[in-house]
Amino acid sequence: MIDKVAWVHLADGKVLAARSKGRDKFYLPGGKREPGESDAETLVREIREELDVEITPESIAPAGTFEGQAHGKAAGTVVRTTAYTAEYRGTLKASSEIEEIAWLTHADRPRVSLVAQLIFDHLHDNGELR
Repeated sequence: MIDKVAWVHLADGKVLAARSKGRDKFYLPGGKREPGESDAETLVREIREELDVEITPESIAPAGTFEGQAHGKAAGTVVRTTAYTAEYRGTLKASSEIEEIAWLTHADRPRVSLVAQLIFDHLHDNGELR
């Protein structure tokens, strides 16, 4: 089991997604916890590293937990993603291992990882994602 946290950031019916260097699929920004880190601490650190912005810790709110096949891993390798919404300060830009960021709609579902597809479906079913 791969355990991750992700940031769900929506604007105008689109969700922010990121693609790492050398990868073919987009995912929701975030990542794995360091030893002893809380979900909030992980989210703040990962978003700072990946997008060069500061999450506002007091604005972090749960958006759901999603499980599915880990992209690019052996069959049966499951990733559990705990997603959060949050406000931020700064200007979004690709940083660190991120090659590209994009604002995606439900029509872009094939361009994202399998777990991100579940999150896209959830957001679309709730009327949050075009």
